[in-house]
Amino acid sequence: MALQNGEITDLNALFVHTLRDIYYAEKQIEKALPKMIDKVSAEPLREAFRSHLEETHEHVARLEKVFDLIGTEAKGVDCPAIDGIIEEAEELSGDVGTSEVTDAALAAAAQAVEHYEISRYGSLICWAKQLGESNSADVLKKTLSEEKAADDKLNDLAKDQLNAAAA
Repeated sequence: MALQNGEITDLNALFVHTLRDIYYAEKQIEKALPKMIDKVSAEPLREAFRSHLEETHEHVARLEKVFDLIGTEAKGVDCPAIDGIIEEAEELSGDVGTSEVTDAALAAAAQAVEHYEISRYGSLICWAKQLGESNSADVLKKTLSEEKAADDKLNDLAKDQLNAAAA
């Protein structure tokens, strides 16, 4: 959704817009992860993606809870950033020659998704606190913690197994 001039006029509007951005992103991730699961060959990576898909369902539910807490309709706005990251992952996974390289590429792509989510959730938590929405901040903190843990797990898998197998 393209923003109109002056559409975001205060921190609350920015908070709601970004909440809708990450809601859209989480819904897109729910669609992308099953495709990624089907493309990987390393079982530890497949399991990490399966686990994160289950967490992503919870992330969507938490976001819906935050929307409820602030009395705003739960809906997404187009997020070109996450669309681009997912599109790049799909293109890259089709351009590599071996399953081992595909696994390394998809782990890196998933980390790009995690980094985007970490940045969004961090901002949302800060803004929720500033706006006096401590209950919303607490809900968002749970998801931020899981996103960081997923990134750490992917990083460890890449360093300990996937990158060496791809080399």
